[in-house]
Amino acid sequence: MTAEETAGAASRTAAHAPDTLGTLVSLGLGLVAVIAVIYGCAWLVRRMTGMGGVNNQVIRVVSVMALGARERIALVDVGGQQILLGITPSTVRTLHVFDSPVAAAPEAGSGDFARHLQALMGRSRTPPDKD
Repeated sequence: MTAEETAGAASRTAAHAPDTLGTLVSLGLGLVAVIAVIYGCAWLVRRMTGMGGVNNQVIRVVSVMALGARERIALVDVGGQQILLGITPSTVRTLHVFDSPVAAAPEAGSGDFARHLQALMGRSRTPPDKD
């Protein structure tokens, strides 16, 4: 082989070699596009679940008590009527439906922490208790 043939062979292999930088840029942009689509879908799902017209004022959990590692009882207020539920990993059963409320349903944001946070934010409905 002569020097000219060696140079010609080297130029032919260089012309057919893949462009490494172009490939990496293409892969990087594809990865960024896939991640953007995933985040966009997650954002869309969060927005759509909030548009269902869910009214959290109708159903409230008044109290929950653990009976075992996986068993619980819950007192739920549904439209002013209180229901005692037994909850296991496989079922939820109605234990008792009370004619009159046995416990007051907690108001949204009525906790001590919520009052302090609202006072710090300057939107307090009731002044925080002085300890």
